[in-house]
Amino acid sequence: MMPIDQADRGWALEVFRESLRASRLSLAMNEVSTLSSENPVRKIPTDPESLQYLRDLIAYILNGRTVVFTYNIALLVILVLLSLLHLSERIRERSRWRTIERDSTAAIERRGKATEDSEGGNENEAESSSSSTLEGSLSSQVTLKTADADVERQPLLGNRRRRPSSKGLGCRLVNFLKSLLIYQPRPIPFINRTLPSNGTSLFVLAFLGLNVFYHLYRLPFELRYFFAFADRAGLIFIVNLPLLYLLAAKNQPLKILTGHSYEALNIYHRRVGELMCFEAFVHFGSMIIWRLWISPPWLKSNSFYNYITHPLILFGIGAFLSYELLYFTSLGSFRERWYELFLASHVVLQIAALAFLWLHFFTSRPYVLASLVIFTVDRLIWRLLMKSAQFTADLAVLEDEETLLLSIDWDIPRSKSSNRLRQSIRYGWLPADHVFISVPTLGRGHSLQAHPFTIASAAPAVDSARSPSHAWLSLLIRVQSGFTSRLLDHARLNSRVVVRLDGPYGSQDPLNMLRSCENAVLIAGGSGIAVVFPLAWDLVTSHSGKRQVHLIWVTHSRSQRSWIPEERITELQKLGVHVTIPEPTYEAGRPDIPGYVADLVAVSEGRMGFVVSGPDGLNRTARNACAEAVKSGADIQLRVEKFGW
Repeated sequence: MMPIDQADRGWALEVFRESLRASRLSLAMNEVSTLSSENPVRKIPTDPESLQYLRDLIAYILNGRTVVFTYNIALLVILVLLSLLHLSERIRERSRWRTIERDSTAAIERRGKATEDSEGGNENEAESSSSSTLEGSLSSQVTLKTADADVERQPLLGNRRRRPSSKGLGCRLVNFLKSLLIYQPRPIPFINRTLPSNGTSLFVLAFLGLNVFYHLYRLPFELRYFFAFADRAGLIFIVNLPLLYLLAAKNQPLKILTGHSYEALNIYHRRVGELMCFEAFVHFGSMIIWRLWISPPWLKSNSFYNYITHPLILFGIGAFLSYELLYFTSLGSFRERWYELFLASHVVLQIAALAFLWLHFFTSRPYVLASLVIFTVDRLIWRLLMKSAQFTADLAVLEDEETLLLSIDWDIPRSKSSNRLRQSIRYGWLPADHVFISVPTLGRGHSLQAHPFTIASAAPAVDSARSPSHAWLSLLIRVQSGFTSRLLDHARLNSRVVVRLDGPYGSQDPLNMLRSCENAVLIAGGSGIAVVFPLAWDLVTSHSGKRQVHLIWVTHSRSQRSWIPEERITELQKLGVHVTIPEPTYEAGRPDIPGYVADLVAVSEGRMGFVVSGPDGLNRTARNACAEAVKSGADIQLRVEKFGW
């Protein structure tokens, strides 16, 4: 065989690069061609084996691009199916709540009566605030465990005996599978990482499996074609880029299509980001391995230094390092310690990564452009121009000296524009919504930061019959380090502060689910009351019907009860909510949440809807108690509103 000389090596490299750049085999490899104005006409090598190898390698790479470019079509099909499932569920929910909420005027009458009674005073308020249970949701009070008892090691439903289900084998199998999907495993030992429910984990695994399929489909499993494997890893990274930014956007069409707001989809955003960082590592490492040990000598450049310092490679390394830094600064441990640094680095690194990726290779540019459009529209147009508003807020340090109450009230503008154009918090909010707050007074750096907090006050009425004229907004802010600590120092010296609110954000999926149930159960732990209180209030004032509403609030200390005014709790009771506040866990240990759930399931008829909001331990305990009840045949719908970002 005739060896390929230096000139022919340059020709081969040009053919290789030009074919990848044009996404097609751009040159007839059996004819003489001029590759660029800078290169002379090169003699075509006569080595048939090398020519065929080069042709096959390019074909494998280009075939892979054709396959991978259908990835987003597959995602679109999956999204359509999920949207249809959500639509059918919404239709069923709407039908159920129309049956339950036939008398729409009862809510207004009951709310007015409760308000009048609360203004006249209540002699029993002091007594109810000092008892371990304001009003038991059952005839018996909640059983409390001792402070040193490990609730995770207790039987899920204690020693209660449930009547065996009379349903057939098929129904029992379906119930078992449902309970298995609801169940949440223990945290990973040693690193103590909280795991999601089995259903969420299964969905994530299916997504990862789809990506593995696209990475390996029609790849030649021969070492000499290793470049095709490395290139495919880069393609998998690129095609997931718009999905990553879409899942991170605060304003997104996925909320309308699936019913889930961005915070519920955040877990998928993190998993997509982790997958992409892994694929970037595989792409980078595989390219280095190919160049050093696998590539045929006649396809190599003059030296490894020339290879690694080529602009295309340098831009790729810049994108790789930017996204890897994004991953490490997004870890939960990093966010908890340096949240402000996480916010700042996230924006800077994203811009740098997109710029490097744009310059790295032209194939990525449509995806980079789509991601940049999503990022820009969400950040600039929606969040800064349409959803941002400035207010002067009142600040109060609550009894425990570790919690701030930020309060704002204003007249709601009367506008004839459509609801889609009234995006700002000035026009009100819905139950369990949250906002991002910025406090420029604390310093220049804080004016660029935005921190999320759930709105703890009831949402103003939004229907035309009760056209709201005023809004009262309250935020419960638990003091940590950084921003909240600075705000606490400011509150000790000043009772007012200028804030910028970005929002509201959230989903009505939990409320819609509760409205479709004959029994609504809301379980809060600590500041999770900011989520469940507005839901309970809305259920009995705006959506009253033939429904039992139960609320249990687990607190760590008695001082936390000041977070919700006593008169508001009393109003809820007068409106028919069964409110249970056990003794603080600091004094009596964790309450028997599994027993509470089991007792409610035993005495309730019809569908039961649970909304849980609290720390991870409470969320997992309540979730698994519901899973056990579902396995026994109970008709339960569950939504868990998790703390954290």
